Amino acid sequence: MTEHEWLTCSDPKPMLEFMRGKASDRKLRLLACAWSRSVWARLTDGRFHRVVEIAEQFVEGQAGMEELDAAHSEALEASGAAFESGEWFLWAASHPAYASVDLDPFRELMRYDDFAEEWEEVVQSEMQTTKQCRDIFGNPFRPVAFDPAWRTSTVVALAAGIYAERAFDRMPILADALQDAGCDSGDLLNHCRGGGPHVRGCWVVDLVLGKE
Repeated sequence: MTEHEWLTCSDPKPMLEFMRGKASDRKLRLLACAWSRSVWARLTDGRFHRVVEIAEQFVEGQAGMEELDAAHSEALEASGAAFESGEWFLWAASHPAYASVDLDPFRELMRYDDFAEEWEEVVQSEMQTTKQCRDIFGNPFRPVAFDPAWRTSTVVALAAGIYAERAFDRMPILADALQDAGCDSGDLLNHCRGGGPHVRGCWVVDLVLGKE
C-alpha cells in the first residue's frame, strides 16, 4: 500500500492488512468499538452494548481477562441468536462488537467482507470505517515525533477529558493548546482541527496521553 492509497482508500480491509503486525491489540479493539458505536442504536440486543463496554474497560485495565472471556462468550451467544432468528442486519452489525472482545481482534476485524454486504448503504456511511482507521492509526507513512515539551498540564487535561468523555468537539481547543505549547506539527494540528470523525483511540489524543 502507498501513502496515497492509505489516504484515499474506501475499504478498511487493505488498511487493516497493511497494519498487520504494526497495530496493537488495544488499537484494534478500539477500532471495533468505534465501528459498533457508529451503529449503537441499531444494536438492539443489549448484550452487544455490554461487550463493547467490557472491551473498552479491558484496554484501560479496568476489566480482566476473565471478564473479557465472559464477554466473548456472551457476544458469540448473542450473534448466534441473531443469526438463528433471521435478524440478518443485527447479525451483521454484531461483528464489530464481537471483534472488540475476540481474543484475536485482528482476525475478527479482517472478516469485514463477510458482513459488510449485509449492511444498508446508510449504515456503511454512518460508520465511516476508513476515516476511523485513519483517526486511530494516523498516517503510518509519516509518523509524528511528539515533543514532550508540548505535554503541558493544560494539554494533558484537555486530552484526558476528551478521551474519558468522548468530547471530540473539543479537538480544536486541544489544537490551540498544543500550539500555545509550541507544537508546530501541521499534521497534528490539522488533524485536531479537521472534520473527523474522531473516536476513542485517536492517534493525537493517544500521543498526548502516552497511550500505545
